[in-house]
Amino acid sequence: MCAKTAVAPLDRIKILLLAHNRHYKNYGVFSGLRRIVQKESVLGLYKGNGAQMLRVFPLAAVRFGTFELYKTFLKNIIGTSHSVNFFAGSLAGITSVMMTYPLDIARARLAFQVTGEHIYSGVYDTLSCMFRTEGGVRALYKGLLPTILGMIPYGGLSFYTFEKLKFLFLEHFPLLCGRPDSGNSGGLVLTVPAKLVCGGIAIPVAQTVSYPLDVVRRKMQLSMMSPETERFAEKGFVSTLVMTYWFFFYFCN
Repeated sequence: MCAKTAVAPLDRIKILLLAHNRHYKNYGVFSGLRRIVQKESVLGLYKGNGAQMLRVFPLAAVRFGTFELYKTFLKNIIGTSHSVNFFAGSLAGITSVMMTYPLDIARARLAFQVTGEHIYSGVYDTLSCMFRTEGGVRALYKGLLPTILGMIPYGGLSFYTFEKLKFLFLEHFPLLCGRPDSGNSGGLVLTVPAKLVCGGIAIPVAQTVSYPLDVVRRKMQLSMMSPETERFAEKGFVSTLVMTYWFFFYFCN
């Protein structure tokens, strides 16, 4: 929770820039952050963070809890291999995202709002308004498909990379990165600094690979929020993907 709060300003400016909010679309990251403080005060940097805090605990609990379950299940089917970590991580990521998705869409919409142009007053108001005016339960899961597709490389690569780095660190640098642990059959577990390094490498790798699908997800989530996002309101995943990355498809043909 502390980590998510610390990076909340960066998450908010990312959402504003990604969906081309008219007040911030001509700014960069740092100039955009300064503009938020000027226009909306320091508290503006944390818009949507309440929904994020409601989501972060169940998201992490489900992800890490189901990872071990999926890992054990897959080991019984395909045996012990590094691919088990990838597939278990992907399945754990998908499970956790599906269970907490409405909170993610509420967080995105609250973060996209600018002072003086509020549509929603909080998490409950966001979800209830979407339910009433945008198609019931289906509206609360806008952008779920690209989220799931993005979670396959994100969840899989994050756990796979972390486990692979952990193995390499303990194999090649046992004295530097490992410490004895009587509860571990291998005798050594990673030290806290080594875990931070592994996580610090694994997460950016996974996020970079899955980022294009994250862009599509946000545009679908934020449809109906402004003239800039209304054109995605009735679009499905494929149409939004093509509209977002038309230049890629054009040059590939």
